[in-house]
Amino acid sequence: MNEVIAILPAPIRSIMNTLPAAVLNHVEEIRLRQNQPLEVRYGQQASYVTPTGQLTANVRQGWIVTEELVGKLLNQISQHSLYALEEELKRGYITVVGGHRVGIAGKVVLEQGEVKGIRDITSFNIRIAREKKGAAQKVLPFLLEQGKIHNTLIISPPQCGKTTLLRDIARSLSYGNEWSSSRKVAIVDERSELAGSLHGVPQRDVGPRTDVLDACPKAIGIMMMIRSMSPDVVIVDEIGRTEDGEAIWEAIHAGVSVICSAHGADLKEIVQRPMIGKLIQHGAFSRYLVLNRAQGAGTIQGIYDSSLSPVGKESVAWSS
Repeated sequence: MNEVIAILPAPIRSIMNTLPAAVLNHVEEIRLRQNQPLEVRYGQQASYVTPTGQLTANVRQGWIVTEELVGKLLNQISQHSLYALEEELKRGYITVVGGHRVGIAGKVVLEQGEVKGIRDITSFNIRIAREKKGAAQKVLPFLLEQGKIHNTLIISPPQCGKTTLLRDIARSLSYGNEWSSSRKVAIVDERSELAGSLHGVPQRDVGPRTDVLDACPKAIGIMMMIRSMSPDVVIVDEIGRTEDGEAIWEAIHAGVSVICSAHGADLKEIVQRPMIGKLIQHGAFSRYLVLNRAQGAGTIQGIYDSSLSPVGKESVAWSS
C-alpha cells in the first residue's frame, strides 16, 4: 500500500493513513470520483471514507473528492506529463510503480471512429496489485506432468486473483519447485501488472530465470520472446484479441508452453468468446483453472483437462 499511498494527493494520503491497519492491509481498490465521496473496497465489502478516516455505508457522510484533488491526482500519476502517457490513456488505464493499475473515465476523444485519448478525467479506480508468494502451491501439481508444463488457461471474473496467481506461477517455475526443476520463463507484461517493472527491472519477485517484456502488446511480445529468449514457458495476462490467439498457436507449435488468463465467469461463458472458443475447440490448452471469490480472492472453483472434464477441485482460497 505504501506505493499506492505515495501517489495520492496529501489530503487523501492523510485520510487513507488513518484507516485501521486491518482494513488498509486488505484494500483492493480505491475509487475517486469528482464531487462524490471517496470509496474503498476491501475483502467482500465496499465503504465510503469519512473526513476523519472512518468507514461508512452512508453516502452523505463520505469525504467529497473535489475537482482540485482530481487534478492533483492526475498530475501525481502522470508525473505532470499526460502526453507521455498518451498510449495508456487510449486503453483507459495507467500503470504506476509497483504494477498497480489506475483505471480512468472521462470524456473520450475519437478520431476516425477510434479512441485517440481521454480528457476531462473525473473518475479513478486504483487497483492494488498484491504479491502473494505461495499462491500457486495448490495448482502446480495439476500444471506439471512428467516434466511437461501443461498449456493452461486461467478463467476468472475481475478481482478474483488471476494476475496474482499468474505471477506466483511464474516465480515458482523460475525458481523450481518440488514438482519441477527450474525453467526459463518469459513474461509478456502488456499492462505492467505481472512484474511491476520500473525502467525495465521487475519490482515483483518473478524468479531468477524470468525475462520480462514490459508494456509490450501480447501478440508481438510472444513472438519476440520465442525468437530471442528461447523460453520453456510464456506467461501472459488477459488474452482476448484475434492476434493473441494466433501468437499462442505459434508458441505451442514452436514447442513452448503457454500459461495465460482470460476474463470469464466459467467454462461455458469462455467458450462463447470467438477467439478463445476457437483455441479451446482445437485443443490448444490441456488445463483450465476457474477462479471465483466464493471464499475470497483466489478461490479455485475447479481444474479441468483438455476435454473440459474435472481433474481436481479446491474450494479453499490462497488468500484465506
